[in-house]
Amino acid sequence: MNITEILQRQAEQFPHEIAIIDRDDRRTTFGEFDQAIGKMTTMLRSSGLEAGDTVLVFQPMSAELYIALAAILRGGMKAMFVDPSAGRHYIDRCCELLPPRGLIASSKAHLLRLVSPSLRRIPIKWSVGRRVPFTRSIEQFTDCDNDGIVHSCSPDTPALASFTSGSTGQPKATIRTHGFLLAQHRAVEENLSLVPGEIELVTMPIFVLANLASRVTSVIADADLRRVGEINPEPVVRQVRDHGVDRFAASPACFERIVDCCEQTGTQLSSLQKIFTGGGPVPPRLLDRLQAVAPQAEITVVYGSTEAEPISTITIGEMDTQDIAAVSSGRGLLVGSPVPSLDVRIIRDRWGKTLGGLSGDEFTKLCRQPTEPGEIVVSGTHVLDGYLNGQGADENKFCVDQTRWHRTGDAGYFDDRGRLWLLGRCAARVDDGHGALYPMGVEQAAMRNPCIGKAAMVSHRGQRVLVVTLRDPKTQPDFTTLLKSLSFANVDSIRIVKRLPLDRRHQSKIDYSSLRELLEQ
Repeated sequence: MNITEILQRQAEQFPHEIAIIDRDDRRTTFGEFDQAIGKMTTMLRSSGLEAGDTVLVFQPMSAELYIALAAILRGGMKAMFVDPSAGRHYIDRCCELLPPRGLIASSKAHLLRLVSPSLRRIPIKWSVGRRVPFTRSIEQFTDCDNDGIVHSCSPDTPALASFTSGSTGQPKATIRTHGFLLAQHRAVEENLSLVPGEIELVTMPIFVLANLASRVTSVIADADLRRVGEINPEPVVRQVRDHGVDRFAASPACFERIVDCCEQTGTQLSSLQKIFTGGGPVPPRLLDRLQAVAPQAEITVVYGSTEAEPISTITIGEMDTQDIAAVSSGRGLLVGSPVPSLDVRIIRDRWGKTLGGLSGDEFTKLCRQPTEPGEIVVSGTHVLDGYLNGQGADENKFCVDQTRWHRTGDAGYFDDRGRLWLLGRCAARVDDGHGALYPMGVEQAAMRNPCIGKAAMVSHRGQRVLVVTLRDPKTQPDFTTLLKSLSFANVDSIRIVKRLPLDRRHQSKIDYSSLRELLEQ
């Protein structure tokens, strides 16, 4: 089955319902969306592209992005995505691993061809928006016919290719098949309670795909989503109010900006019924602030990874005072019960060592008991089996008999109620004379102090150093009292910095390597 057949059925049954609302309040119905997909599929085929070919896409979240993506999939081709801000060498390496035959890009993104030989070598190029020399205008698809033909695909037919660096810094391609996308759609629909007819404000590309398949209207955030932690929140807040948005999904860094704006202006987001946040640690303080500005909303924390999304969920109403107290005492962050379609286990932390193949008995011995920390590993239908050419498999994958497992690289544990708690990245673990210490427990405990903005725990020159930012530079915490509250972690000192280095994608996760370099300056 081709995953886009779901979209075709939605268009046939509900042609006049709104699929996407994007820039300047432009509305695209499911019928218009399907017609555009069919015409663009015809254009791609007539240009010489065939089923199995790879098409690289550089286009911000918009109706054009999802029309192009669906057309590529409908034609049996692979859509390839690379972060354009990753730099020329990274882009060239990705194109070497998976050479694209087509390029669909905004006029601004086409400027990358000036510095990238790999992009210049792509034989078939389209520009979105302003015409670019030596490209075809993507708007030409409006002159094509929609023959309604959907390329027949097996569950193993590749659909999407994206890239992740892992701990090596070298890109490796993750390939999502049509079968995987269908399984992921079902997992998102069931565990994130997608209801046809709802209206969701979206900042993460994956949720638009799920919404299209579930007949949920997607309002694409009016913001520069390349740096979600620095967005101008006012236009987004207006979108929530103007469109009567029911649902809102975003990273913690994005919601910090939204909440700041609402608190400063006294705005209530009263239409919101459901809020979903993840992609980085979600402090209890942020959940409380979100609930205050969206009092009608059920707030859900979603834990997942590039290779498995979602893994677990929990609503704010399922957290009790003991759970919050556990955060303050360094027990980590509660991310709830695993989704039913996944098998999630905690194994002894052997991060950095290849596991290879294990027997059932060997795996059982490796698994930890409740409350014992270790690596989080997952298996299931919406867990990616591997990477292109097997690259990275030794680091992230292993087999138990015939079952393939993914190593998330995250540390955590199950409590005696079967709920998953996060402790931070395995690679960030501190090992010294005091023993092993995972950073997230300390960081989240420190952030319960109202003066602390963000916190990061590292080992620096043989000492345990807590690096923090302040919510207000004019107000500093009592460091003696703070250190005493963190006595469980044997913190030696606290350093204040203006800004902590964060991941590029969600701007919510600490970049520990960059932080150590910062401390050396």
